This record gives sequence, C-alpha cells and structure tokens, in this order.
Amino acid sequence: MDLEQLQQKYPGAETFTFGDSRELCDRLLELVREGKKVATCEALRAFEKGDEAMPVAGRRDIALNWDGSPALALETVSVELTRFCDVEESFALAEGEDETLQGWQDAHRSYFERSGGFEPEMMLVCERFRLIEDFRLSKPEVRHSP
Repeated sequence: MDLEQLQQKYPGAETFTFGDSRELCDRLLELVREGKKVATCEALRAFEKGDEAMPVAGRRDIALNWDGSPALALETVSVELTRFCDVEESFALAEGEDETLQGWQDAHRSYFERSGGFEPEMMLVCERFRLIEDFRLSKPEVRHSP
C-alpha cells in the first residue's frame, strides 16, 4: 500500500521518521519490529515549532523509512511531558536503545545537541506506543519461476 491508501486505512494518521539519520532510523525501526522499542521521545520544541504533530493517545500514526516510504503503523498508548532530567529508567529502557538510564541519557544528550541544543531541564514529549502493522510484512511476495 502507498501512503495515501494507508492514510485512508488509518484516518487522522500523522507521519514521522525516527532519528536524524538513515542509520539511526533503520536501527530504531528494527527495534520496534523486534518488540524492544515501545516508547520514544522528542524535544517539546520540535512540536512547538510545528516540525511534527504532537502525539495523541489512541491515534494511529505511520512511521516512515528514511526514504519516506511507509514502514510501520503505531498506536500511541500514552503521552507525557517530562523534563529530560526527570525521565525515569522504566521509560528510558522502554525506548529499547540502551540497557541503562545513563546510556539513554548519554545517547539522547548527543541527539538533542545535534537537533537544536540540550539543557538538562528541557521538556520532552514522552510517548509509549504499540505496533499495529509492519508494512514490510504486508507486501506481497514476489515469486520467481525456476
């Protein structure tokens, strides 16, 4: 299915891309597919500037591959505004990217420094989600004749 068809299947769905590079995007999508990543966060400033649509509990959105093609349908379970310095270990581990709170803090500090600046008390939009559909699995198989 193309993006237009998917937006009909998931009315009101927003689209977004994980990460800030193809490598990170691919890694995060794979973590979701493996069931290791069930949460994500972004600086509140990204939503205030209008770069992204604020997540809404119950809405189903479409995560894109780096090239803009549909990758996954996700349903937002919960959304909380939390200061970076107050992110709890349970949320950090639910992101599936690191095995410790300190690892999560280090990696996310670097990400936020690359994407507009870092402050320990910066506000984050912390979202928990569940995987609804993996479009990689939805594609018809191509069979070749021997």
